[in-house]
Amino acid sequence: QLDLVQSGGGLVQPGGSLRLSCAASGESLEHYAIGWFRQAPGKGRESLMCILSTGGTITFVNSVKGRFTVGRDKAKSTVFLQMNNLAPDDTAVYYCGDHPGCYRDYVPVFWGQGTQVTVFS
Repeated sequence: QLDLVQSGGGLVQPGGSLRLSCAASGESLEHYAIGWFRQAPGKGRESLMCILSTGGTITFVNSVKGRFTVGRDKAKSTVFLQMNNLAPDDTAVYYCGDHPGCYRDYVPVFWGQGTQVTVFS
């Protein structure tokens, strides 16, 4: 059982930045591959990025390349999603989830609770 807890998110203007964090209650995420996903209003959930336990990262969506970064905060044993230059199309509920091997079509067994990100002008 992996109990994922998210923090961060909120409201931001276009061009702004936000950082989301994903932690595991009672344990470190350093040995887990973790993915970030989002679901925009009226759309299906999509895989965004993933980070392997080795630190390697994979980006699944071209629209976030160069703007979003996934990484590990070793001091806090958490995984973060740094989002820069946000646009209204990035408005969605963002989730972290377990993602062994970072395979594109993998559906996590364990999910964070979701965090709303709203980009408005």
